[in-house]
Amino acid sequence: MQYYSTNNKNNKVNFREAILQGIANDKGLFMPESINPLSENFISNLTEFNFQEISFQIAKNFVEDEIPGNDLNSIIINSISFEAPLVNLNDNLSILELFHGPTLAFKDFGARFMARTMEYFLKGMNREITILVATSGDTGSAVANSFLNVDGIKVLVLFPSGKISKVQEKQITTLGNNIAAIEVDGTFDDCQRLVKSAFVDDELKNKINLTSANSINIGRLIPQSFYYFESFKQIKNKNQKIVYSVPSGNLGNLTAGLFAKQMGLPISKFIAATNKNDVFTKYVNDGNFNPKASVETLSNAMDVGDPSNFVRILDLYKNNHALISNIIFSKSFSDEETLNKIQELHDNNNYIIDPHGAVGCLAFDKYKNEVGEDIFGIVLETAHPAKFLNVFENNLNFKPVSPDRLNQCLNKKGETEKISSNYKDLKEILRS
Repeated sequence: MQYYSTNNKNNKVNFREAILQGIANDKGLFMPESINPLSENFISNLTEFNFQEISFQIAKNFVEDEIPGNDLNSIIINSISFEAPLVNLNDNLSILELFHGPTLAFKDFGARFMARTMEYFLKGMNREITILVATSGDTGSAVANSFLNVDGIKVLVLFPSGKISKVQEKQITTLGNNIAAIEVDGTFDDCQRLVKSAFVDDELKNKINLTSANSINIGRLIPQSFYYFESFKQIKNKNQKIVYSVPSGNLGNLTAGLFAKQMGLPISKFIAATNKNDVFTKYVNDGNFNPKASVETLSNAMDVGDPSNFVRILDLYKNNHALISNIIFSKSFSDEETLNKIQELHDNNNYIIDPHGAVGCLAFDKYKNEVGEDIFGIVLETAHPAKFLNVFENNLNFKPVSPDRLNQCLNKKGETEKISSNYKDLKEILRS
């Protein structure tokens, strides 16, 4: 399988180089040359396969012969080792819980697959890689946990100071070893800008091997399509129109769903649910994409003002806004609406949801009311609500039970290196 740059379709590499480089040398993102449909027989008989078997078939579609079947299967078994259950709220809506991994967030799926795949490719290469990753919340903890103590790999996680939850910060800053936490005086967009600046710095690239673990890396994105198939398998009545509501920030989760649709999964509609950082929502609704500085919200992982994977969506649908807006519905919601939805689900359904999932539920409600059709919705619950205890303690009269592994993390002392949002500060760290 060849992967081309979104900036130049003639700039191609194989899967190994796409995942090890992270970003193309012309600053574009890698896209598969083709997204081959899976067999109708496989899709119609998903219930006959377990999650790992489904994941293997999808991964093989993108990796082809670059990793032998037995080795690819071992990577899947060691990375997709937890469930992604559907929890029914009513006859028309289910929650896809993606928080059963080690760091209690959906990023665990992609980060663990990518860590084991990189480890496989680096064996015997005598090559050391530095992973540079910007996080608005859960990416940093998932990547740090997945790459902890992996030989030949160092990880630098950049996070915006004071703009991620205390739990998320502790998960990033308490690991040590080959993981370094960089606290940036700025926003997530500043962190992302610093990462991109490093990737195009020729002087730096001549000294160290840099790659990314954000969803700009195709190795992080591909495994996120696994749970779309796994969740579809669990739907009891597949005769309804199936709609997925995706809390959307950097658009990686949404793009992975679009990949799943390209592979033949019969998804009727995607809903891109956003908070006040509504750049993509405005594009879907009026065709104008105008990046802007992100603003801080309760659903902090979605606080992105210039989503990287937008270029992949444009590429996938050949820059056809009419086609994109036909496939994707999008609405944005305020913090007040988010809190009201969390309260409503607790009172009416005895279910505690995190702020991101709440935005997803709001967007599904909006779409269902507008279309007035008999549809079945799946909302992606991207993180365990206990990762946002401050939201509950400051705004609501109830809170989720915190799992033991989070409590243990909170009792550890974190270490960070603080820098400004000026690129020279990051470059100095990388050069040393």
